[in-house]
Amino acid sequence: MTVRDLYPGYFALVMATGICSIALDDVGQTAASAALLVVAAGCFVVLCVALGWRIVRYPRLVVADLVAPDRAFAFFTIVAACDVLAARLGRDGQRGVAVGLAGVGAAVWLALTYTIPIRLILGPRPQPVLAGVNGTWFIWVVGTQSVAVSAAVLDQSAHSHGARLTALLAVLMWSVGVILYLMVAVLVMTRLLLLEVRPADLTPPYWVTMGATAITVLAAAQILTMRTSPAVDATRPVVGGLAVVLWAFGTWLIPLLVIFGIWRHGLNRVRLAYLPALWGIVFPLGMYAVASMHLGKAVRLPIVEHVGRAWTLVAFLAWLLAFVAMCRALAAPLIPAHHRRGDRSAPRYDQ
Repeated sequence: MTVRDLYPGYFALVMATGICSIALDDVGQTAASAALLVVAAGCFVVLCVALGWRIVRYPRLVVADLVAPDRAFAFFTIVAACDVLAARLGRDGQRGVAVGLAGVGAAVWLALTYTIPIRLILGPRPQPVLAGVNGTWFIWVVGTQSVAVSAAVLDQSAHSHGARLTALLAVLMWSVGVILYLMVAVLVMTRLLLLEVRPADLTPPYWVTMGATAITVLAAAQILTMRTSPAVDATRPVVGGLAVVLWAFGTWLIPLLVIFGIWRHGLNRVRLAYLPALWGIVFPLGMYAVASMHLGKAVRLPIVEHVGRAWTLVAFLAWLLAFVAMCRALAAPLIPAHHRRGDRSAPRYDQ
């Protein structure tokens, strides 16, 4: 991989690592959780430097990604990466760093959430926008809900006046995220039903369909456990009810997504190799575990909490496989050709 070809959604690596760190912390695996936090922070710094260099050195390529319907919404991984790290660091009492990261995430969200849709709606269209709709569009929802999650986490250590503001922000962002999910779901389903679906089209980011429901559930669970405030008290019944509904829907989606994967790789022989977009599978798995545990506690459904605790192992194993595959892919160009097995092509970094 080169900085020139940096995948816009590569910050999903930080998202996946950070949420798995939170899941491990929730089940009492503090050492493993701390190790993953270090990895997440290191990857975040490296990706920020790489993205900054790409913006300076290859601005036209960055702009091209920002105006491409099939790639533009992947930039919201920057927002979610900031907020997941903020939520994890907030647990360790690192409030200053957490607030800073949450502020950066909110600023990036504000910039992207208007520029990308306005450009897609009002800008020139070489081809219909619907053809570019894919699973990355759900990262818009994930980024929005991540702002709500970080606000809810920071609310726990805020003073009374600040708590009212963070509570209002969390409720408002959660509400916006729910509506965005419905909008994006309609667009994605329309694209899948009206246009031909090829094996190459069902890329890993379609798992974010489930990840978006999971982070919406987590944000709702966090809101339900916040201190009393006008915004929280007014929406508590709706937030609690929709959280259970969305958790059930996200659970239903998992077998469907597995079937899509079998169709893509098993029946249509699409080679299973490392892609940066694979982190779009790991993050939803980790988020589902965390969301289940927090929802189960918030609404007193022990079975849901137990599902989340058991699912943590699935998420961690997926993270481990993806991380090893990434290391091998990044190291491949450094290995002399005569030491490689077979005549393998270079790893792909597209979706």
